[in-house]
Amino acid sequence: MLPERRTFPIFLHANKTPKKYLPLQAALTERLRLPRPHLSLSDKEKQLVAALQAETNRCNLNNVTRTKAYLDFYRRNPEVHWSFLAHMVSRNTGWNMTDLKGTFLPSLLSKQESEGFYAFLEKGNWIIFADAFPQLLLYEKSKHEQKNYFYLLSSFNVSIFMEVIWSFFLKNSDSQMITLALVVNEQNHLEQTVMKDKQMKKNVFEKIEFKLQDLLSMNQILFPSVTGKDRLRLRGKTIHQFEELHNRIQIGRYLYAILFEPEQLQMTALWAFDTPHTGSRMDFWPHIFNLVNEEVPGIKRRHSRFKNGSLKQGEPRVYSPIWQNVWKSISHSSTSGNEWFKDTAVLLFLADLEENLDGFVDKEYSRTLEKLEYTVIAKNAATLF
Repeated sequence: MLPERRTFPIFLHANKTPKKYLPLQAALTERLRLPRPHLSLSDKEKQLVAALQAETNRCNLNNVTRTKAYLDFYRRNPEVHWSFLAHMVSRNTGWNMTDLKGTFLPSLLSKQESEGFYAFLEKGNWIIFADAFPQLLLYEKSKHEQKNYFYLLSSFNVSIFMEVIWSFFLKNSDSQMITLALVVNEQNHLEQTVMKDKQMKKNVFEKIEFKLQDLLSMNQILFPSVTGKDRLRLRGKTIHQFEELHNRIQIGRYLYAILFEPEQLQMTALWAFDTPHTGSRMDFWPHIFNLVNEEVPGIKRRHSRFKNGSLKQGEPRVYSPIWQNVWKSISHSSTSGNEWFKDTAVLLFLADLEENLDGFVDKEYSRTLEKLEYTVIAKNAATLF
């Protein structure tokens, strides 16, 4: 069943806490004054925590299982918009992972750079799911039993910020509030556990991120939308300066705004519900991408296969493999991070601000593909001299 169409307020920034969130601010202020209590759980509560952790671990095997779990949850609980946003962003993470084994990037990155970038994508995808999915499951449990179980979030090392937020959501079902709060929480959690990692910063952001993102403008978040019979458009955003926490939160809010614009929500949901996530970009553009490599082995291309954003007649499609053919599930050690919530000023990120958003990136993404190919051709030509 498709989500109900609704009017969606656009938000980006403000200089004070929205009036409707003043009770939330008071509750968070009071919560900051109190030490986190040591929970003495009953056997039944311990069993619940263990069951939810087991379910989280089962779904957190790899990008494909995480992406599916987000969508399954959203279909059961469409009021939790964040789960659909997370599903669509996680699809993009999978596409970025398989790009590392596709047509272009193996010619531009060393094996070490490719593995470093994959490790960053995989770690972030895993960490956000490990933190967020127990929250989603506890909400579902609380909703069905009409009982607040969010005091158990501390058993999963979830921020005290979300304990208060979820309790408010259970009472008022403010979908925008819980989505923006989860964006803020997960990006702060990512900041504590991944982005401050000195080795990751050295190997990814000082090398690969600059090469791929700022020079080639290739890091786009794409939301495919069915806009007519057999016609699919792309909306989204090109990502720059991903290492900045404030910028990542603003990006998350922008993506939420364009995804949950009524027409966009309906059309993207149609596509997502009907298209299982494989990790291949053939999922959305089969006229451009193929999960089978159509290139002649050993032949280095000297001209572009593209013209005006389309493939020239007779040219091979871009190789974009499915995730499970090129990557394997890997184990991660638990990373809880420190409590990030210190100041209720973060509620500014929940504010509304009107802005005229379009978000269509079809042409921009086509130019990115052409730019990538020209970069590969130039590199191949340089090796001939």
